[in-house]
Amino acid sequence: MVSSFSDLGLSETTLNAISELGYEEPTPVQEQTIRLMLEGSDVIAQAQTGTGKTAAFALPILENIDTDIRAPQALIMTPTRELAIQVAEAFQSYSKYRKISTLAIYGGQPIERQLRALERGVQVVVGTPGRIMDHMRRKTLKLAPVRMVVLDEADEMLNMGFIEDIETILKETDKDRQTALFSATMPAPIANLARRYMHHPQRVTVAAEKRATPQIRQTYFEVGKRDKFEVLSRILDYEVPTAAIIFCRTKLEVDSLVQRLTARSHAAEALHGDLNQVQRDRVMGKFRSEQIDLLVATDVAARGLDVDHISHVINYDIPLDPEIYVHRIGRTGRAGRTGQAISLVTNREARLWQIIQRSVGKPIQKMKLPTLGDVVERRRERFKETMRETLAEEGLEPYFKMVDELGEEFDSRDMAAVAFKLLLGDTPDITEDRLALSEPEERPSYRERREPRKYKDGKRAAPNGDSTRLKLEVGREEGVRPGDIVGAIANEADIPGYTIGAIEIHGHYSTVDVPSKQVPHVLLALKNTSIRNHKINISVAKERSK
Repeated sequence: MVSSFSDLGLSETTLNAISELGYEEPTPVQEQTIRLMLEGSDVIAQAQTGTGKTAAFALPILENIDTDIRAPQALIMTPTRELAIQVAEAFQSYSKYRKISTLAIYGGQPIERQLRALERGVQVVVGTPGRIMDHMRRKTLKLAPVRMVVLDEADEMLNMGFIEDIETILKETDKDRQTALFSATMPAPIANLARRYMHHPQRVTVAAEKRATPQIRQTYFEVGKRDKFEVLSRILDYEVPTAAIIFCRTKLEVDSLVQRLTARSHAAEALHGDLNQVQRDRVMGKFRSEQIDLLVATDVAARGLDVDHISHVINYDIPLDPEIYVHRIGRTGRAGRTGQAISLVTNREARLWQIIQRSVGKPIQKMKLPTLGDVVERRRERFKETMRETLAEEGLEPYFKMVDELGEEFDSRDMAAVAFKLLLGDTPDITEDRLALSEPEERPSYRERREPRKYKDGKRAAPNGDSTRLKLEVGREEGVRPGDIVGAIANEADIPGYTIGAIEIHGHYSTVDVPSKQVPHVLLALKNTSIRNHKINISVAKERSK
């Protein structure tokens, strides 16, 4: 039985990188896949999202990258831009101590930026099939040097109509390449793809585990990236934690956050890998003795941390792996106590957050940010409760003399109000919250966004809302399918696929309904785009739909 990543034959530099990320022992899919890929085998892994599959293929790929060659050696195909970004970020984190260049290519990002990076030379390319095909047509991405290919969430790419694009891409790679295919399900087209393009693949089947998190109330807030600190400050004012750990992904973020919290009079200290043992002991001594109430840390620094009185864990940055999330929130709710785990989730992290929730095994409650009025009311209620507890105790005799002396000059009600004001500060009733936060975009759940589309006679059901019909000068005779149109618009215009409406495929033209407010953007984004090697020539159709 494998008990640690070091037992799998990974290099010291890789082990150091994943150790800093908080990885302690491999998950079942990692244990089986890493060993097989390091041996050079093709792998078919039937595993749900949330089982740690990104590290399962990324770590052995990084071990086999030749750092002296500035050309694409590994190609990872993903169904969506969000997953491409997530996988690319994971590769960058895992290769922290090696000079390996990773690039994510997807629609919605200026292609010039991708062109410059490809020209400089990258060793790992992560992208959506549509944008990979685009670079192939431009001859800016040459696949001849690629020796390792991964199809991530292959069944999702099938649902989006990418299967033929994937075959085209695979045909351009070396026949002796190593291929790994990851899919939650194994429909017939995916099985057929594996038979045609893989060499005696080894099978790995792993079920997702539901992880128990007892005694911990888990909640989250949707936030704009630039609003995270203000949201954190409001949460701290409202919750007033006894002791809290605030997790960030990087040491730079930890140091920056500590400075900003200290400037707002919070007692906060940093804990990360750059601190020596004496500094770590000093910080932990202050935290355990309650001289500070906020510990801002990276995952590596907080590993093994055992402090009973931690009331809150706050994920300022949510982790890239569900295993790390469970490890983080386990720092609270210890020794029979209850605890709270609060996460700040940006729009870009919505898909990753859905993965974490599924891994935990239950939905996590979305919260509305408390207003200043809520903060003031919570503070008053807490003060009144403290008063009730103090009145029930003994030792008030020395204060009775002060009350008697002032009682000769002032009314007892006035004296109590003044005492409250001195203790609570100026906290008048607040009816307006002047903190202007960016409203996060309302997004449907991952399941709703990724639900396979139903087509009949080349048509696709339109969504609700105001839409405009566009005409594309390509159709059935050019081999165009609904999935091609969805992929082109979603990737090039960076529009969620669930907002794209009815599609009709005719002989030499097609029509598609898109949200009216997105029409100018779609027309511009698809101006020079091709489908099936045919230029689109897109315009607003005469017919409009509501």
